[in-house]
Amino acid sequence: MQIKTVGILSPGDMGQAIASVLNQNGLRTIAALDHRTQRTQRLAAAANIQDVGSLTQLVIESDVVLSVLVPAAAAEVAQQVAEVISNVGKQILYVDANAVAPAKVKSIAQIIESSGATFVDASIIGPPPRVPGSTRIYASGKQAVEFQQLSNYGLDIRVISDEIGQASGLKMSYAALTKGLTAIATELLIAAHRLGLDEQLWNEVTNSQPALAGILLRSIPSMTPKAHRWVGEMEEIAETFKELGLTEQIFYGAADIYRLVKDTSLGKETPEESDRDRRLKDIITTLSDETISSSAQNV
Repeated sequence: MQIKTVGILSPGDMGQAIASVLNQNGLRTIAALDHRTQRTQRLAAAANIQDVGSLTQLVIESDVVLSVLVPAAAAEVAQQVAEVISNVGKQILYVDANAVAPAKVKSIAQIIESSGATFVDASIIGPPPRVPGSTRIYASGKQAVEFQQLSNYGLDIRVISDEIGQASGLKMSYAALTKGLTAIATELLIAAHRLGLDEQLWNEVTNSQPALAGILLRSIPSMTPKAHRWVGEMEEIAETFKELGLTEQIFYGAADIYRLVKDTSLGKETPEESDRDRRLKDIITTLSDETISSSAQNV
């Protein structure tokens, strides 16, 4: 199959950046923007994504549908797409690039394949691909090589297996390390602030763990506007680890931290609104103050 048009579900921060790369390299990208927010419409327009209105029209015009959503929406949207595929009788390749557990992506594959379409499991590691070489997309499944055609249009796609669930498993393992660490660090820095020891702790970390300090200076400021997305991702990781006979509690705790962050003023910012030069100390102070206020209101 020659890929000419890619349907994007949905053109948020990651989806629109992927679409922008594909557009710049000669592919057509489309989205169904009926009833979508003004922000989503602005992001789509900025990436030159063509609005085809409805999900039905998106399926009709797409060769590949790429799903990039919050984890909680992945299965529901797949079901909606499967119903459209069945109704219109269109053969497409559906790529689930959401941060979901291997067991969930296998169930999503069954939904899509039951409609007559083909399915690829994919996982995105790295930031939105605005800088070449910064983002990798891992793929698994028997049709993964077809999806890899998009490597000819600016994306870095790496096929790792013909088994559905392997790409998602890699994402779960990697995000457990990176986003799990960010959650732990956020909580411990808030704790040190409330103990009046933030300066002393940070001096020790920068002296004895300079590489870690550098990671936290990058990861925590960029996390706050994404915290709402990471709640579900931590829950998917928890379920993955539970299925493997490991403790899930660590990652349910990480989900709790991101749930606290998303309800603060920093968590309510969009990535475009977030101040990339905001100091880590100021971020921790804001999170500490606002989560105390939130806790008091819930008592």
